Amino acid sequence: MAKSFYHFLMKYRHPEPKDAISHFANHAYSDHSFPKGSSDYHEISIYLELNGHYLQSMSTFDEVWEIYSMTEEG
Repeated sequence: MAKSFYHFLMKYRHPEPKDAISHFANHAYSDHSFPKGSSDYHEISIYLELNGHYLQSMSTFDEVWEIYSMTEEG
C-alpha cells in the first residue's frame, strides 16, 4: 500500500526551510487537522483550500502532489 501524502510530504521538513515545499511540510506537520492518512488528491486539496492559510499558493501543493504521484505509482 502506498504511503499517505502527509507521510511523503514529511521527508521535505527542514529546520531552516529554504523553499516553498519545505515551508509547506513544516506547516502541515504543525497542522493537527491535516488529513494525515489520506492519499486522495481532492480530499487534500479541498482541505487546503479551506484551511491551508499557511500555503502561499496551491501550485506548491500541486508540485508536491506530482512528485508524490510519480513516486508512489512506480
